[in-house]
Amino acid sequence: MSPSSTDQNTSPSITALKSLLTTTLRITTTDNRVFIGTFMGTDQLLNIILVNTEEYILGNETSRFVGQVMLPWRLVLHVEAFNQQSTPNGKAEDDKSLYI
Repeated sequence: MSPSSTDQNTSPSITALKSLLTTTLRITTTDNRVFIGTFMGTDQLLNIILVNTEEYILGNETSRFVGQVMLPWRLVLHVEAFNQQSTPNGKAEDDKSLYI
């Protein structure tokens, strides 16, 4: 089977997930932590894998570099993808355009 024929059989959900690969994600968990890192994929259980990740605790101004993390899907409250659209000068228009 050629790669193009497998792409035609891929569901829209998988296509959307593949489009997020190497995108910066901001993930908020149920224990009031926020992880910002580069999306590298999921496993069969839909746990999210991030690299070059910073961890923030809501209500605390400090952060720490945690590197590569695997976030269990059951702890994920919401996920935001970095909006890669920018103005001609290369900067985001405003804070609301940073995440979609």
